[in-house]
Amino acid sequence: MLLGEFRRTAVLLPIVEDETPLTGDYVGIRWIYAFSDEAALARFAIARGEGSREWPYRRVLGARLLDAAVPATGVPCGVALDVGSEGDGVLFPPVTGIVPDAAALDTETYGEKSR
Repeated sequence: MLLGEFRRTAVLLPIVEDETPLTGDYVGIRWIYAFSDEAALARFAIARGEGSREWPYRRVLGARLLDAAVPATGVPCGVALDVGSEGDGVLFPPVTGIVPDAAALDTETYGEKSR
């Protein structure tokens, strides 16, 4: 999935007990897990050995994840789409052109609040 398509698409965002998105940390970056459909979420659950439990989720536009959720974490953060789907996963890292400049690691403004 290309960036423009992701921004326009409603994706599934698994949530945990406190209503926050399911995330994972890897190489110093927090990744918000998102899925293109229930089948992709099911593959992820099975890969984690948790295929038999219920996975609550919300539908969220990709643009909202990149423009609002990523900066709100307060740490380097990107979006991992369809983790656990062999060959179909896509990473949207915290860099210029994908997330707001204040959340992009490749700018001098990283961490500054928007005005």
